[in-house]
Amino acid sequence: MTSYGEDRSAIEDLQARYMFALDWQSPDDYAATFTEDGVLDWAGGIVEGRETIRAECHDMRAFFRRRADGDAPTRPARLRHFITNMVIRIEGDRAWGKAYWFEIDNDTRLRWPYVGGYGHYEDELRKEDGHWLFVRRKIFNECMNDRAASEVNPAGEPA
Repeated sequence: MTSYGEDRSAIEDLQARYMFALDWQSPDDYAATFTEDGVLDWAGGIVEGRETIRAECHDMRAFFRRRADGDAPTRPARLRHFITNMVIRIEGDRAWGKAYWFEIDNDTRLRWPYVGGYGHYEDELRKEDGHWLFVRRKIFNECMNDRAASEVNPAGEPA
């Protein structure tokens, strides 16, 4: 049996691998952070199942490549996501987490970095074969009206 610290460290590693896969638009690595029956609830909709999540990441990658190609001479779009203030509750092979995120964008036209988005995650995780994976990740894009957080502090209640 692993300790809380070991499990938390593994979950934080999962969060980091998710962010790198997202920013490098790597569909296989992105999908690998979810269980086979995983659910991604994001601004583009609710996506169910690892293979569907993989396809969704392919579509995101194509979108960003088109965006960069349409504005020569520009650099490719570069997004860098950051996660902070993690609250994690672990019960055996199940866990729940909440955390803030923000994104830095390089603005392919002007090349000036800026905060392109921010919000928080609400996650349900499961340990499978010794590895933590997302069962469900709900992304609140708090700069968007239809994805904003509620008035209730998400970390005020048990994760």
